[in-house]
Amino acid sequence: MKATILLVEDDRLVLHMLSRGLQAAGYDVLEADSGEMAMQLCTASSPDLALLDMRLTGMSGIDFARWLKTTLGVPFLFLSAYNDSETVGAAAELGALGYLVKPLDVSQILPAIYTALQRAGEIKKLQQVESDLNTALKASRGISMAIGLLMQRFGGSADETFEALRAYCRGNRKRMTDVADQIVDRKQEIDLLPFFGKR
Repeated sequence: MKATILLVEDDRLVLHMLSRGLQAAGYDVLEADSGEMAMQLCTASSPDLALLDMRLTGMSGIDFARWLKTTLGVPFLFLSAYNDSETVGAAAELGALGYLVKPLDVSQILPAIYTALQRAGEIKKLQQVESDLNTALKASRGISMAIGLLMQRFGGSADETFEALRAYCRGNRKRMTDVADQIVDRKQEIDLLPFFGKR
């Protein structure tokens, strides 16, 4: 699949030149000449990467990048005619994957775009792993709490109670995490005695 790049540049000539070059390189391009227009484009289609002029008229590139990061989680590169340490530092602090200094030649920026897309893919995978781990941790915590409550009620060991709960869930075709949540929230009383000793 072709990557979609959001290009936000208030200089129409630069916008047109970069857009044509990126399309020729095989990318789908969303063009905007302001942060406000870019926001509207993003509500209809979420890009894989954004190239942002830092000093846009109206909403600044920094403000738009902040919105893009917190709202959609879209990675971005900055384009700027300025390469002073303060400006570059602001871009890095915001989490930009790169900083390209104008004037720009498309053939020169393609490696930076390719690298940024690769890095963005790695970040997305890491975020998914973190989300999966948080979900697993939450589920594990809920099951542990339910096991503790059931041990108090039925007097079995942790292993015996876990196996009984698992057998109950299998027999009733229910997910253990769902049953555990209901036990912890006191929304369900279950009789595990028939399931002790079953595997």
